[in-house]
Amino acid sequence: MKKLFLITTLCLFVANIFAQTPPKAIFYSISFPNAVHHEAEIVMTIPQAPSGAFKVRMSRSSAGRYATHEFGKNIYNVKGSTVDGADIPLKQIEGDVYEVNEDHPATVKISYTLFANWTDGTYASIDDSHAHLNMPAVCMWVPGQTDRPITLELNDLDKYGWKVATQLKHEGVNVYSAPNLQYLMDSPTELSNFKETSWQVVNTDGKTETINLTAHSDDSQATIDNFGKMVQKVVLEEKAVFGELPTYDFGEYTFLTDVYPTNSGDGMEHRNSTCIVEEDKKIEGNEIDELSTFSHEYFHSWNVKRIRPKSLEPFNFEHADMSNELWFAEGFTQYYGELLLVRSGFHSVDDYTQTIGGLVNAVLKTPAAAKYSATQMSRYAVFADNGVSIDPVNQINTFTTYYYYGGAIALALDLRLRSEFNLTLDDYMKAVWLAVGKVQKPYIIPDLEKVLGKLTNNPKFAADFFKQYIYGIEKNNYEALLAKAGLVLRKSNPGKAWAGPLSTRYGRRRAGFAKGDSYDGLLIQSSTLMGSPVYKAGLDAGDIILKADGKNVKDEQTFENIVEGKSIGDKIVIDYKNRTGDHQTTITLEENPYLEVVTFEKAGKTLTKDQQDFRNSWLLSKVK
Repeated sequence: MKKLFLITTLCLFVANIFAQTPPKAIFYSISFPNAVHHEAEIVMTIPQAPSGAFKVRMSRSSAGRYATHEFGKNIYNVKGSTVDGADIPLKQIEGDVYEVNEDHPATVKISYTLFANWTDGTYASIDDSHAHLNMPAVCMWVPGQTDRPITLELNDLDKYGWKVATQLKHEGVNVYSAPNLQYLMDSPTELSNFKETSWQVVNTDGKTETINLTAHSDDSQATIDNFGKMVQKVVLEEKAVFGELPTYDFGEYTFLTDVYPTNSGDGMEHRNSTCIVEEDKKIEGNEIDELSTFSHEYFHSWNVKRIRPKSLEPFNFEHADMSNELWFAEGFTQYYGELLLVRSGFHSVDDYTQTIGGLVNAVLKTPAAAKYSATQMSRYAVFADNGVSIDPVNQINTFTTYYYYGGAIALALDLRLRSEFNLTLDDYMKAVWLAVGKVQKPYIIPDLEKVLGKLTNNPKFAADFFKQYIYGIEKNNYEALLAKAGLVLRKSNPGKAWAGPLSTRYGRRRAGFAKGDSYDGLLIQSSTLMGSPVYKAGLDAGDIILKADGKNVKDEQTFENIVEGKSIGDKIVIDYKNRTGDHQTTITLEENPYLEVVTFEKAGKTLTKDQQDFRNSWLLSKVK
């Protein structure tokens, strides 16, 4: 019995050793023999491949993007092979999913061609100037094997004169690694002859964090160095909000910047980097505008990447990722992204009043905000976040972006904490950081409410605030709150006649009016704004305005000129046509409902010392 027991124990010990042997890394080799035609050749090597038939696939979503995207459409020549080059049968079972035959060797290679010609924060772009790689748009992967380590080899760099900018761990010459698929997919990589500037920030714990700014743009090194100094001021203001920088992996954070007119403007946050794509000719001359994206995205290195909604942890790359918390994750970040440009000295108070006006109009003057809560608008992100649908939608009436909705809530909470509790939103963000972000505990909305109740020592205030403004559709008294800082909320165009918005953009189509060459009039391209005079007159998408007030209407400007010459309450007879024939209706003009925010000084009011002190405490630099 003893001998049998010893043998059994030994077998279990040996089995345990093998069970604990870490799996070999999945290996990607990415080459660019045909970069001029936007192609890459990718080989994924899978050692210790799963037994039996298994799947490989492309992603349908991307880290930081909440809508569905079809990355599988841009790969072709998909093949399976052994390490010796013999074919392994593959079966395409979905558009972006392939199945490897059950009769396969221990190591399987999957090769394919990637076409990439869209430079933004979601997709990939390849030409002979760069390879802009967003990994969900680049790398196939194996479901069920997502915890395995990954090694990535980048080839042809010398051929094009490219360097590598990435948050991936550098393992050797042109070789990088990630601990798992989640990390890989969260690691955009820029290959180009970029310019770079770096600086160090001593963190609160005494450790040094290095911040890198890489820029693929037609700018001089002097421009990049100067812009880096501007970004550094923003970084320090953001550090002051939370009291510390995050501890970045490998002690580094990198801004991956690509600036060129044919780009699709975007900003996309990642754990230790951010991908910033601008449509300007160059950074020089556009520094202040571009700082807005830098400020927003860098704030995400706390809020979203570490203060992490449970709904997005882990991120699911097989479908759209829905979250109730985007009003906080994106909206509060939107608020701080602009506020910190004022604290950094890049925007004036008058500049900032325009930003505030946009936030207030978003929650007080849009049909969706009047009917739907911040949480519901957050859930709509799966359709609105750079979605790829081509059919018209009714977003002008059914969606208020969670960026502005949440930004307006953040504005109100900041002003209320300052006026009612002698606290600030900075205090709240720091408390949330310590409660869930720094300790990497994914949160749900009740966690945010709990932190607010503890901070204010008033759980009832927190419960009421969340019930009314987060789950509910009540709105804060912005006029009274802004007055505490010596700001006036008033009508932006008092006494001016208004028919409705004409050129607001929602999604892929232009809402309002636009001339169509074959329509012999002014085509209404998408839904009119609910409650506007145009809407009340029964006009909507597909109608073609022929005449207004007896005058021929050929373009948008003609229509606007007719309205501008009228008074509130005037009636304009509209002749229009659609598929049912010719029609006539009457628009009764109303006063423009939109609001603006201006300083007491600009409004001709006297600013008190208390108001000046309140404003200074809110808007002046917090860097010591």
